[in-house]
Amino acid sequence: MNSRLFEWIWHIKGSLTLSPGQTSEEALDRLAPLFRQTGTSHERGHGTLTFRKKDPVAQDKMSIFDGGVLEIERGTGGLVLRYHLVSRALLYCFLAPLLFLGFAQLSVMLGQWEKSSASAAKEAAKSKDEDAKKSADVPMHWIDKALGAPEPEKKKDAKDKSESKGPSPKPGYVFAGIFAALYVAGRILEERLVKSLFRKTLSAEDTIEATRGPEQFSAST
Repeated sequence: MNSRLFEWIWHIKGSLTLSPGQTSEEALDRLAPLFRQTGTSHERGHGTLTFRKKDPVAQDKMSIFDGGVLEIERGTGGLVLRYHLVSRALLYCFLAPLLFLGFAQLSVMLGQWEKSSASAAKEAAKSKDEDAKKSADVPMHWIDKALGAPEPEKKKDAKDKSESKGPSPKPGYVFAGIFAALYVAGRILEERLVKSLFRKTLSAEDTIEATRGPEQFSAST
């Protein structure tokens, strides 16, 4: 089975067109600070940046991702940043509903087994009571009566015990629904957040240059 059919579950891919005149090295220079975080290592090549994360800090804006590749290619409209990010957190969040649905199905099966066991025990108890009633219906011997022996007490019919309901599958369904909602929200949100983060990072210096006055610009040169 082709694994690419399921990569969308925990892989996030996207692209951004670079600003006119912006080179690939300039773009990677602007993106590099995002990967100078605790628990993050990265390597740069010609127009590419590869990163890996291990125990990232909570303040890391890309802590949900375990690794990925950023590559700048030439497109029809200019240079384009293409990124391919991998997140095991999204994969676990996707698998969690399946796990809890399995627990729910197991609860249903246990409930059916307990119900059948209780039914068999009930039938056995009923048969035993019938045998006891037949024994109690045997008339008392006249010699025992003459000697004043007490008549055997008749056993009262045992009340039917309520059947065991067994473990409820409801908690499993509830948790499966919660994790399914978390995955859908997280998958959509993280895709938008990382694209917005890259866009703001790539245009940050352009914004600064646009707001600088002529004197500041001449002083810097």
